[in-house]
Amino acid sequence: MTTTDIEPSEVTKWDPGLTERVMGWIRPLIKGYHRAEVRGLDDFPPGGALVVSNHSGGLFAMDVPVFATGFYEKYGYDRPVYTLSHDIIFTGPTADFFRKTGFIPANHENADEALRSGGVVVVFPGGDYDVYRPTTSESKIDFDGRTGYVRAALNAGVPIVPSVSIGGQEAQLFLSRGEWLAKAARLDKLMRVKILPISFGFPFGLSAVLPVNVPLPTKIVTQVLAPIDIVAQFGEAPDVDEVDAHVRHVMQRALDELARERRLPVLG
Repeated sequence: MTTTDIEPSEVTKWDPGLTERVMGWIRPLIKGYHRAEVRGLDDFPPGGALVVSNHSGGLFAMDVPVFATGFYEKYGYDRPVYTLSHDIIFTGPTADFFRKTGFIPANHENADEALRSGGVVVVFPGGDYDVYRPTTSESKIDFDGRTGYVRAALNAGVPIVPSVSIGGQEAQLFLSRGEWLAKAARLDKLMRVKILPISFGFPFGLSAVLPVNVPLPTKIVTQVLAPIDIVAQFGEAPDVDEVDAHVRHVMQRALDELARERRLPVLG
């Protein structure tokens, strides 16, 4: 087998030129429609870093575009921003586009390679459980007990950079994750889907994923927090649950502060 026969890894498919063009296309939406702010990037650590964030906005989550436009605007395109993502976005005609703009399948191998290469890796431990939380719980950090991100940072020897965002869960009124509805529809058996979220929005009103409502122009504010050196703070053999509890505590405190600053729903 020659070197040209080796299948490139997911990490090597990132295209900085395409990514820069895409950032230019979406920046008016992010800065105009959502009036997005990204704070705290001045102290972002060099090299590989695992950005651990809450997830908001349902089907049209803006967390990655908001963070990425802010990060690339400040640091340029020498260091890629990767996002650990569900396999479903790598099916169909848009799969190659997502790979070239930094989305990689969520597994420990890809996370480790991306982090060791010096990339910035964004992970949402709460996943779909978090992104479809009721709007009344928008300022609550809840990863549904998932702690794999701690091991990913330890394995790669990189810091965890907590990041919190508010506003995305006001893009429509999220009423329920619909776990009971998914079970009643046997989606848990047929498709391994545990939620069927119920929301209310514009222009169709009540929705259980379908019909798809248009996101409201909610103001989104993201706060990037100080990096956490796990080994320096918790020792060579840290307790994963203890680290996870600390990360969530730091994030909850920061999210509470953002919530106190917010004056009106959607308007910010």
